[in-house]
Amino acid sequence: MQQQQQQRRMFTAALLALVFILAAVSTTEAGKKEKPEKKAKKSDCGEWQWSICVPTSGDCGLGTREGTRTGAECKQTTKTQKCKIPCNWKKQFGAECKYQFQAWGECDLNTALKTRTGNLKRALHNADCQKTVTISKPCGKLTKPKPQESKKKKKEGKKQEKMLD
Repeated sequence: MQQQQQQRRMFTAALLALVFILAAVSTTEAGKKEKPEKKAKKSDCGEWQWSICVPTSGDCGLGTREGTRTGAECKQTTKTQKCKIPCNWKKQFGAECKYQFQAWGECDLNTALKTRTGNLKRALHNADCQKTVTISKPCGKLTKPKPQESKKKKKEGKKQEKMLD
Protein backbone atom coordinates (compact mmCIF):
# COMPACT_ATOMS: atom_id res chain seq x y z
CA MET A 1 0.00 0.00 0.00
CA GLN A 2 2.77 2.39 0.82
CA GLN A 3 4.34 1.54 -2.46
CA GLN A 4 1.15 2.49 -4.32
CA GLN A 5 0.95 5.83 -2.53
CA GLN A 6 4.55 6.55 -3.43
CA GLN A 7 3.85 5.74 -7.08
CA ARG A 8 0.79 8.04 -7.05
CA ARG A 9 2.86 10.88 -5.61
CA MET A 10 5.52 10.37 -8.31
CA PHE A 11 2.84 10.26 -11.00
CA THR A 12 1.18 13.42 -9.63
CA ALA A 13 4.52 15.23 -9.45
CA ALA A 14 5.35 14.25 -13.03
CA LEU A 15 1.89 15.32 -14.19
CA LEU A 16 2.23 18.70 -12.41
CA ALA A 17 5.70 19.22 -13.95
CA LEU A 18 4.27 18.50 -17.40
CA VAL A 19 1.39 20.95 -16.86
CA PHE A 20 3.84 23.58 -15.62
CA ILE A 21 6.09 23.16 -18.71
CA LEU A 22 3.11 23.38 -21.08
CA ALA A 23 1.86 26.52 -19.34
CA ALA A 24 5.30 28.14 -19.58
CA VAL A 25 5.60 27.37 -23.29
CA SER A 26 2.12 28.69 -24.10
CA THR A 27 2.71 31.99 -22.26
CA THR A 28 5.99 32.43 -24.11
CA GLU A 29 4.23 31.88 -27.41
CA ALA A 30 1.43 34.26 -26.41
CA GLY A 31 3.97 36.96 -25.55
CA LYS A 32 5.29 37.03 -29.11
CA LYS A 33 3.57 39.53 -31.32
CA GLU A 34 2.69 38.31 -34.73
CA LYS A 35 4.07 40.55 -37.41
CA PRO A 36 1.39 41.67 -39.80
CA GLU A 37 2.09 40.65 -43.36
CA LYS A 38 3.33 43.47 -45.52
CA LYS A 39 0.67 44.46 -47.95
CA ALA A 40 1.76 44.82 -51.53
CA LYS A 41 1.85 48.50 -52.31
CA LYS A 42 -0.30 49.29 -55.26
CA SER A 43 1.16 52.41 -56.76
CA ASP A 44 -0.13 54.36 -59.69
CA CYS A 45 3.28 56.02 -60.10
CA GLY A 46 4.68 55.68 -63.58
CA GLU A 47 8.25 54.86 -64.56
CA TRP A 48 10.84 57.63 -64.33
CA GLN A 49 11.39 59.48 -67.60
CA TRP A 50 14.84 61.13 -67.84
CA SER A 51 16.04 64.11 -69.84
CA ILE A 52 19.42 64.12 -71.55
CA CYS A 53 22.49 64.92 -69.47
CA VAL A 54 23.20 68.66 -69.48
CA PRO A 55 26.80 69.61 -68.59
CA THR A 56 27.28 72.05 -65.73
CA SER A 57 29.87 74.01 -67.72
CA GLY A 58 31.26 73.62 -71.23
CA ASP A 59 30.10 70.82 -73.50
CA CYS A 60 31.29 67.80 -71.49
CA GLY A 61 32.14 66.61 -67.97
CA LEU A 62 29.84 66.58 -64.93
CA GLY A 63 26.23 67.62 -65.33
CA THR A 64 22.65 66.85 -64.30
CA ARG A 65 19.51 65.31 -65.77
CA GLU A 66 15.90 65.80 -64.69
CA GLY A 67 13.55 62.91 -64.00
CA THR A 68 9.75 63.03 -63.92
CA ARG A 69 6.94 60.57 -63.32
CA THR A 70 3.18 60.85 -63.01
CA GLY A 71 0.66 59.55 -60.50
CA ALA A 72 -1.77 60.99 -57.97
CA GLU A 73 -0.28 59.17 -54.97
CA CYS A 74 3.41 59.61 -55.88
CA LYS A 75 5.43 61.14 -53.06
CA GLN A 76 8.02 62.37 -55.54
CA THR A 77 7.23 63.33 -59.13
CA THR A 78 10.48 65.11 -60.06
CA LYS A 79 14.10 64.64 -59.13
CA THR A 80 17.57 65.61 -60.35
CA GLN A 81 20.39 63.15 -60.89
CA LYS A 82 24.11 63.72 -61.43
CA CYS A 83 25.54 62.47 -64.72
CA LYS A 84 28.70 62.70 -66.82
CA ILE A 85 29.27 63.41 -70.50
CA PRO A 86 32.55 61.98 -71.84
CA CYS A 87 35.05 64.56 -73.09
CA ASN A 88 36.20 62.63 -76.16
CA TRP A 89 34.97 61.60 -79.59
CA LYS A 90 32.17 59.43 -78.15
CA LYS A 91 30.19 62.50 -77.12
CA GLN A 92 28.96 62.92 -80.69
CA PHE A 93 26.68 59.91 -80.08
CA GLY A 94 25.42 61.05 -76.67
CA ALA A 95 26.51 59.91 -73.23
CA GLU A 96 23.47 57.64 -72.87
CA CYS A 97 24.14 55.62 -76.04
CA LYS A 98 26.53 52.69 -75.56
CA TYR A 99 27.94 50.97 -78.66
CA GLN A 100 29.88 47.78 -79.37
CA PHE A 101 32.54 48.69 -81.95
CA GLN A 102 34.24 46.46 -84.49
CA ALA A 103 37.99 46.59 -85.13
CA TRP A 104 39.41 49.50 -87.13
CA GLY A 105 39.40 48.94 -90.87
CA GLU A 106 42.34 49.34 -93.24
CA CYS A 107 43.60 52.82 -94.01
CA ASP A 108 42.05 54.46 -97.07
CA LEU A 109 45.07 55.90 -98.89
CA ASN A 110 42.88 58.48 -100.70
CA THR A 111 41.45 60.01 -97.54
CA ALA A 112 44.18 58.95 -95.03
CA LEU A 113 41.38 57.80 -92.70
CA LYS A 114 40.37 54.49 -91.22
CA THR A 115 36.82 53.72 -90.06
CA ARG A 116 34.90 51.34 -87.87
CA THR A 117 31.24 50.65 -87.15
CA GLY A 118 29.44 50.39 -83.82
CA ASN A 119 26.15 48.65 -83.09
CA LEU A 120 23.90 49.91 -80.31
CA LYS A 121 24.53 47.87 -77.15
CA ARG A 122 22.12 49.73 -74.84
CA ALA A 123 20.38 53.08 -74.47
CA LEU A 124 20.41 54.48 -70.94
CA HIS A 125 17.52 56.49 -69.50
CA ASN A 126 15.27 55.89 -72.53
CA ALA A 127 17.66 57.82 -74.79
CA ASP A 128 16.94 58.06 -78.51
CA CYS A 129 20.02 56.43 -80.08
CA GLN A 130 21.04 55.48 -83.61
CA LYS A 131 21.10 51.69 -84.17
CA THR A 132 24.45 51.84 -86.02
CA VAL A 133 27.17 54.50 -86.11
CA THR A 134 30.37 54.85 -88.12
CA ILE A 135 33.44 56.77 -86.97
CA SER A 136 36.68 57.72 -88.69
CA LYS A 137 40.13 58.76 -87.53
CA PRO A 138 43.43 59.62 -89.20
CA CYS A 139 45.58 56.66 -90.11
CA GLY A 140 48.76 58.07 -88.64
CA LYS A 141 52.17 58.07 -90.27
CA LEU A 142 52.50 55.84 -93.30
CA THR A 143 56.14 54.82 -93.53
CA LYS A 144 57.92 52.01 -95.27
CA PRO A 145 59.62 49.60 -92.91
CA LYS A 146 63.42 49.83 -92.97
CA PRO A 147 65.34 46.60 -93.49
CA GLN A 148 67.45 46.13 -90.35
CA GLU A 149 70.26 43.78 -89.51
CA SER A 150 69.59 41.46 -86.67
CA LYS A 151 70.80 42.62 -83.26
CA LYS A 152 73.18 39.66 -83.00
CA LYS A 153 74.96 40.63 -86.22
CA LYS A 154 75.35 44.22 -85.00
CA LYS A 155 76.81 43.08 -81.66
CA GLU A 156 79.18 40.66 -83.37
CA GLY A 157 80.38 43.40 -85.72
CA LYS A 158 81.08 45.75 -82.80
CA LYS A 159 83.01 43.02 -80.95
CA GLN A 160 85.20 42.40 -84.03
CA GLU A 161 85.88 46.13 -84.37
CA LYS A 162 87.02 46.29 -80.72
CA MET A 163 89.30 43.28 -81.22
CA LEU A 164 90.92 44.89 -84.23
CA ASP A 165 91.66 48.06 -82.29
